[in-house]
Amino acid sequence: MKSTIKYTYIFTIVFIFSIASGCKKDFLALTPPDQIPAEEVWKDPALAQAFVTEIYNGLSVGGFSEQMLSSVSDEAMFTHPNRGIDLVNASIINATTLGWVDNTWGYTQMYNRIRACNITIERLMGTDNGLTDQTLKNQLLGEAHFLRAYFYHQLVRFYGGVPIIAKSYALSDDFAIKRSTYEECISFIVKDCDDAAALLNAMTLPKGRTSALAAMALKSRMLISAASDLHDITTAKAKSTVISGFPNPEFIGYLTGDRSKRWKDAQTAAKMVLDAGKGYKLTLTSKVSAADGRNNYKSIAMGGGSKGPNIDAAAASELILARYFIDRSDMRFGRFNGPNGYHNWAGNTPIGLLVDDYEMLDGTKFNWTNALHKAAPYENRDPRFYATILYDGADWKPRDKVSGNVDPANQIQTGEYDLMEGSNIINFKGLDTRGSSIENWNGSWTGYYMHKFIDADPNIVDASHPQFVPWPFLRYTEAVLNYIEASIELNEFGEALLWLNRIRFRSGMPAIVSGNQAQLRDIYRHERRIEMVYEEQRYHDTRRWMIAAETLGRKTTYIKVSGKFKAGQTMSKPYHYDPTVYNYTYTPTTETAQENRKWDDKIYFRPFSRDEINRNKELKQNPGY
Repeated sequence: MKSTIKYTYIFTIVFIFSIASGCKKDFLALTPPDQIPAEEVWKDPALAQAFVTEIYNGLSVGGFSEQMLSSVSDEAMFTHPNRGIDLVNASIINATTLGWVDNTWGYTQMYNRIRACNITIERLMGTDNGLTDQTLKNQLLGEAHFLRAYFYHQLVRFYGGVPIIAKSYALSDDFAIKRSTYEECISFIVKDCDDAAALLNAMTLPKGRTSALAAMALKSRMLISAASDLHDITTAKAKSTVISGFPNPEFIGYLTGDRSKRWKDAQTAAKMVLDAGKGYKLTLTSKVSAADGRNNYKSIAMGGGSKGPNIDAAAASELILARYFIDRSDMRFGRFNGPNGYHNWAGNTPIGLLVDDYEMLDGTKFNWTNALHKAAPYENRDPRFYATILYDGADWKPRDKVSGNVDPANQIQTGEYDLMEGSNIINFKGLDTRGSSIENWNGSWTGYYMHKFIDADPNIVDASHPQFVPWPFLRYTEAVLNYIEASIELNEFGEALLWLNRIRFRSGMPAIVSGNQAQLRDIYRHERRIEMVYEEQRYHDTRRWMIAAETLGRKTTYIKVSGKFKAGQTMSKPYHYDPTVYNYTYTPTTETAQENRKWDDKIYFRPFSRDEINRNKELKQNPGY
């Protein structure tokens, strides 16, 4: 298993060719491309485009990192030790022990990219550039404003209010800068989104670059967060003694103002996205079949990047902004997370807490105390379950393409089963367990594997081939969910139910008929959990709703699967799932040996590192640290 992965992005190739074709040969002969004087960049359209294009590298691979934000939520557990995720989940991070920090939201990484955005805006707004094409200037300015808003929104979601820096600092400048208030940060981000939307209006940029709609969607995300409990200080103080004792609450939320207006602003921003975008199959008036619901959800996850069976390329319309990939050997999300019996790494494995939250097909809750549910826990569930989770007995890819002819049935094996070896009954450990005869060290602890975002095309062997599935930074249904949430909080239940059921109908689930505000809030939060799983939503949602103690703070649950021969039945190698031969038992188990989760309210915000505080004496630490 590799500990460090480097990525090459599709837009990098694009702008290299742009530079090569846009610069004069004699200029390139005199000045190496990596030593172009700064003033020359803004005189040449191709170089200016290349500069802005490079800023997109700050988005990295989105959520397709080897370590996912899902594993610091109640969606998944990270299999491999000593990566810092366990420190976050145990609530023992502090200013000197930060635990896991990803380069898509790290403090220093984001400010490095913000500086590049500031340079772009200064140069393009100044008089010392040589760009005469106003459309191009508007495009690059719009992109810079959007990207700056995105990087600041990442900082604010993790840290609360941060220093707003809207200029490119020189070495001689004073770097001691106070934190801006949370309200000031939200206003700054919203203005950048509005500016980007105005500048990019009616423009169509290549895939992977931003748009006016993306700016509107980012604004919607930021405003729904700003209206939430965590950032209404009166509410937050009532729910947390850590926050109530913080002497500078202005850094983490609103001290004054009309919260209803904040919900209304969030609703309006979301509705603008709904009116301007189109989504995928969100005009249905009744539920589709279970098979169609599964295929719809899988098609959305593939984002037009798969040619696998039953995948509808039209689902790419759901994507507002995404990271697209080219054929690079290091972009193997399936290898990161797929079953070890296929020589994959089982990195971020679903936990039982998530699996158990998938409803039954009729809309009732799954419950282990129900004898019928317990006997067949993977039957008749929400169709999205089958497009998200790989469970014991689930059909998967041809195993012989990577692991030999040991499993002609091509099924996930995460249990232990009776098996005949000669005249003896042995205990056979499934090929996808940590006792696997193929590869035991990369096996799932939880008894489940991720399916969503892993290309189900049987010709894509995850351990050997890259995939082309895009990462959805922003998608239409997120804005729909934002609209539903704001509508519920504003007591506009008709609108909330209309759009909530459109999502459910697309998934093959029955309608929600009615409910009071508290009931609809719970129903909505469940729907968002299921619909947006693994999309870097849950970690932020549980925190902003201030329900982290009863969600993220729970101990992880696994599933133990056992197959014992029925009377008169036997099976010899190779094993395959067969309920006519086996009595299967499923035992949910709480485990703390691999990871002992504990919630502390300080984890509502990340700590600023000691190094950052030493560099900037004006930077006040977050509560609890």
